[in-house]
Amino acid sequence: MRLTLKRLAIALAAAVLCSCAVGPNFKSPEAPKVTGYLAEPAPPPQAGADAQQYVAGMDIPGQWWTLFHSTALNGLVEQSLESNPTLQAAQATLREANENVAAQRGTLFPEVQAGYDFSRNRDPTGTLQPALNSGAPIYNLHTAQVSVSYLFDIFGRNRRELESLQAQADSQRFQLEAAYLTLTSNVVTAAIAEASLRAQIAATTEILNSERESARILRRQFELGSIAQTDVMAVDAAVANLEATLPPLEKQLAVQRHLLTALAGRFPSDEPAQRFELADLTLPLEVPLTVPSALVRQRPDVLSAEAQLHSASAELGVATANLFPQITLTGTAGGTSTMFSQLFAGGNTFWTVGGNLTQTLFQGGTLIHQRRAAAAALDASGAQYRAVVLAAFQNVADSLTALQLDAGAVIANLKAEQAAAESLKAIRHNVELGLVGYLALLTAQQSYSQAVLNLAQARANRYSDTAALLQALGGGWWNRESDKGTAKH
Repeated sequence: MRLTLKRLAIALAAAVLCSCAVGPNFKSPEAPKVTGYLAEPAPPPQAGADAQQYVAGMDIPGQWWTLFHSTALNGLVEQSLESNPTLQAAQATLREANENVAAQRGTLFPEVQAGYDFSRNRDPTGTLQPALNSGAPIYNLHTAQVSVSYLFDIFGRNRRELESLQAQADSQRFQLEAAYLTLTSNVVTAAIAEASLRAQIAATTEILNSERESARILRRQFELGSIAQTDVMAVDAAVANLEATLPPLEKQLAVQRHLLTALAGRFPSDEPAQRFELADLTLPLEVPLTVPSALVRQRPDVLSAEAQLHSASAELGVATANLFPQITLTGTAGGTSTMFSQLFAGGNTFWTVGGNLTQTLFQGGTLIHQRRAAAAALDASGAQYRAVVLAAFQNVADSLTALQLDAGAVIANLKAEQAAAESLKAIRHNVELGLVGYLALLTAQQSYSQAVLNLAQARANRYSDTAALLQALGGGWWNRESDKGTAKH
């Protein structure tokens, strides 16, 4: 008997050692074989003294927002990283995924259970003989035992399930990095939008004050009879129209302030102390530009999609393993006695050893259809991965195009603002000399007002699109310190 058990154990051990996990072995997809993000190489954005240069091979810092050299921005981003509930939810979800992996890992080991039973019994002596050798009809019965059960993972079902859960945890890890990148990008973009709106409001207020002064002078001249009332009415209408542009700008500013407050994990009544002006931000003149082949290893959304593809591949292995037999070895050892102290005395012990092989012979095609469903899910994950990669390259291409056009827009709007300022100065002088009417001055003031607003918006676009490019390239999460980052690999 002992020889037979020994041979059985050796055979099962050999089966486990020789076992393999059925189903496909996952391999990371190859990087796209493209050499650039655009049909033509992206020229560096030129805008006078603020000309930006793309630096190939330059790494993105982990705290990429520090490239804007704003102490206020740095502080608000750090506050948001500490208190934003969306980021905290992603962190908790990652912990959950890791615990599920640890729980599944336990299936690779034998399951050991211990039990103890106690009962007080009385035999029906009028019908049955006493169960005890002593013949006592009333007795206590103690039973203690240890059971060991082990599922031999010969075809890799449990290992594939563990692989799938680990891939899901990896996906969640990169989703956390994506949440981190999205949060920091939203804070930076909202801060730039606030700075832009403050510049527009300041410019509008300055021009409005100038037009109000012009209107006051015109009313005085009308009272003296030197100009017609229609000139006064035209200027008053222009002042009213300009005043009407302020509330929408102030509304947008308030919305941006509320957004920044929420991103920092605060209620609207508890706004952060930071205020943002374009003058307090520095435009990065050296901009990192990752080679296309490396982009798929830097974008957290692409890496998350790859991990989902890995999980789907492992699930196909699980469905395949379900088609094969399941072998389980069980063993129980223990003792029973009417006295607790005699539980393991001679003659009171017992043990059992057994094996079980289970093979589904017919289930209405359930298992084969489940495998086909898993194969279809793998195809879907592959297509989704390719879609995410295409979107990543599109994001970079959009940002590069936007930066190039932004630089041109700044140059054009700067020329327009300078020309409008010179025109306004000349017309104001001619009005003082009586060479032209006040309607010409009104038109010049309106042109200058619009040129100032357009220039402020064009400058803000360069900041926000630079931030968008850094985000599209992955945001440098791989360079964060271990206590800040979560997805180093």
